[in-house]
Amino acid sequence: MPETPGPPPAPRLAVIGGSGFYEFLDAPRSVEVSTPYGDPSAPVAVGAIAGTPVAFLPRHGRRHEFPPHRVNYRANVWALRFLGVRRILAPCAVGSLQPDLGPGALVVPDQLVDRTAGRVQTFMDTGAVHVGFADPYCPALRRSLADADEKIVDTATMVVIEGPRFSTRAESLWYAAQGWSLVNMTGHPEAVLARELAMCYAAIALVTDRDAGISAEESVTQTDVFAEFARNIDRLRALLLDVVSALPDERTDCGCDTALDGMRPPFDLP
Repeated sequence: MPETPGPPPAPRLAVIGGSGFYEFLDAPRSVEVSTPYGDPSAPVAVGAIAGTPVAFLPRHGRRHEFPPHRVNYRANVWALRFLGVRRILAPCAVGSLQPDLGPGALVVPDQLVDRTAGRVQTFMDTGAVHVGFADPYCPALRRSLADADEKIVDTATMVVIEGPRFSTRAESLWYAAQGWSLVNMTGHPEAVLARELAMCYAAIALVTDRDAGISAEESVTQTDVFAEFARNIDRLRALLLDVVSALPDERTDCGCDTALDGMRPPFDLP
């Protein structure tokens, strides 16, 4: 009598990104997940890349219905952890704050500045639990992304603003004067929530525009941002396919999995 096949293996890796990434999974299935923090942006798509189980979650929803300040970041990250995910790759669109970074550049940031306001940005709602965040991104995942293409810019500081509006020229000039390179609306609290669940997380940023402070003649428009991202989606998708295919099955000694050691968070890890 033939054996009944067991459940498919749990995905240990996830991509949080835009809807253009649905197509890079083989045989995706939709998985509904309920979390203590509400519903994630959409059901999680679980499929495979080169035989490796991978999950995908559209950050803004299937139809881009959630603006940056309305994304349920806690539910998104919790849902992935619940499904077995331990590493997250996070492609995102960014504006450039430096003249030498033009549209189409790919950047792997190593630092983050939070300029958001009003977002729920922690799972630690009670007790004294202070997770280290000096280095916001997993060093092992960062290295895998940075080594994937010699044209990728390795290291940059990304400032995350509340949105959904773009920056004024004065704000943009101030960010640039601090030495920051990128401006974005979704990188926080996504990164810190992953750290609080002892998950590896790294961003790969696609520059879609030069921010308003670079040139007195230029300003950012949504049309231009969406068009530049669309022009580069195949390139970004191909890069992530290469990175995912080359990643080892298990996490390296990056330290992300021990982020909660010695602490008593107000929840049991899923």
